[in-house]
Amino acid sequence: MLKGYFCLLLHAHLPFVRHPEDENVLEENWLYEAITETYIPLIHVFESLIKDGVDFRVTMSMTPPLVSMLKDPLLQSRYIRHIDKLIELAEKELDRTGYEPHFHGLALMYHKRFTEARDTFARRYNNDIVSAFKRFQDLGFVEVIGSAATHAFLPIAGVNESDARAQIMIGVEHYKKTFGRPPRGFWLPECGYYPGVDKILKEAGIRYFIIDSHGVVNADPVPRHSVYAPIYCPSGVAAFGRDWESSKQVWSSKEGYPGDGDYREYYKDIGHQLDHDYIKPYIHPSGLRINTGIKYWRITGNTDNKEPYIPDWAREKAAIHAANFMFNREKQVEHISAHMDRKPMILAPYDAELFGHWWFEGPMWIDFLMRKMAYDQKTVKTITPSEYLAKYPTNQVCLPATCSWGWKGYSEFWLEGSNDWLYRHLHKAGSRMAELAVKFSEYIKKPAKDRLISRALNQASRELVLAQSSDWAFIMKTGTMVPYAHRRAKLHLNRFTRIYNELLSGNIDSAWLKEVELRDNIFHDMDIAGSYMQPSGIKADPLKAKSAGRKIAAGNIRSREVVHAV
Repeated sequence: MLKGYFCLLLHAHLPFVRHPEDENVLEENWLYEAITETYIPLIHVFESLIKDGVDFRVTMSMTPPLVSMLKDPLLQSRYIRHIDKLIELAEKELDRTGYEPHFHGLALMYHKRFTEARDTFARRYNNDIVSAFKRFQDLGFVEVIGSAATHAFLPIAGVNESDARAQIMIGVEHYKKTFGRPPRGFWLPECGYYPGVDKILKEAGIRYFIIDSHGVVNADPVPRHSVYAPIYCPSGVAAFGRDWESSKQVWSSKEGYPGDGDYREYYKDIGHQLDHDYIKPYIHPSGLRINTGIKYWRITGNTDNKEPYIPDWAREKAAIHAANFMFNREKQVEHISAHMDRKPMILAPYDAELFGHWWFEGPMWIDFLMRKMAYDQKTVKTITPSEYLAKYPTNQVCLPATCSWGWKGYSEFWLEGSNDWLYRHLHKAGSRMAELAVKFSEYIKKPAKDRLISRALNQASRELVLAQSSDWAFIMKTGTMVPYAHRRAKLHLNRFTRIYNELLSGNIDSAWLKEVELRDNIFHDMDIAGSYMQPSGIKADPLKAKSAGRKIAAGNIRSREVVHAV
């Protein structure tokens, strides 16, 4: 008997990294690795499920930076070059491992994976794998939700309301251009919510968004169904809270499934293990050793002496873990449903790159899980948030608490000693962009009036939103690739400042502007400066918004429910 629902949500995002001026920028590999190891394996899983008639649902967020890179002809051509080099390396490995039976079978596996990846990318989807996910959505199996323009952390960006609003509006418009319909849901970057941002989502036509568990359980008033049913913000937009229990089973490398000894070891790659002269053509031209994606070892345990990877063992373990996850959700739903007036929904969001890139067997685990949930039990059914709201349009009204899914649950990861210097510059640039939107509004409303001014306004907007990406602060905090994050943040701020000064002086360097447009070309086919024209003014005080929201919650909406049509 059906007693509840489960929503698997994959958050697909990468920072916008595109360097037409240099073919060997190391950070571009982030995209190529994700295509080979995460997005194409997910496409294969979804295609297989659909072909076999499995009734499944998966929700995905695909951010504008990721979509823009996946659709960029330059990066598409560079990916073909990248995967061709991997196929060449795999062919060499077939020869090298010919007398090593414990590795030769793995070399065959990688050669097959790389050739299939190239075929899927180049032949079957004509270099545009975003179209695959659009197709899955059009068929009703995957729900793709929108996100902010460049994954800005909105609780901090929202110091300037115009910045938060522009991030959301640009993200929504980009989604419409990509998927041919408005987004129903929205992924707040890093699940970063602050009271008042839901009003902007409402204005943008968003019906629901995702936040971390404590954003719901600490809402005012306390939701009677905790995170197992959505709540409506005072604006009328629904908020779905992350279920901590199901999330931890998967994402934790120590306590969760990915740390099992039979799974493939991520941190031991032939790019670091083999003779330098042999591997040199397949690592960075500078000689810097990098991951190739060919890894022959399993996690084994807490030891440096890793044993060879055995795919059959890993596949069996993925099936066992999928069954265990399903069993736990059955028991969880059985317990929760006894205390609710509706069927609960368990929401488990994860970074998409966990599946395939970090956890090699992750896509396989999803395949097993979707099949087992469809055929091996009748207690829990997969669902999307939109479908759940359609079934249960009546929900409690509460004001969620400020939150994120980062370390300690608030803003500390994106605002601390390593990155706090950045925000005074971002906030100043944001207020200046709003100033430009007011001063040059006629050129925004009628771009053809002076196309050079309109182009400069749009490029200023692009440089600002690129500087606001939460990825730069995240990298500074984690301590990996820090010089690159510093360089990117400063580069975009400096370019914005130059355009700002040239607009005010009336002396725009058109040759330089054209060069910058070619380099930082995200949203190149959109007039995005208009997103900074807002009726509510240039700045907003989030503390005042929070205080006002709490007064509304305490005085007017306690224990009240409303109905919204989906």
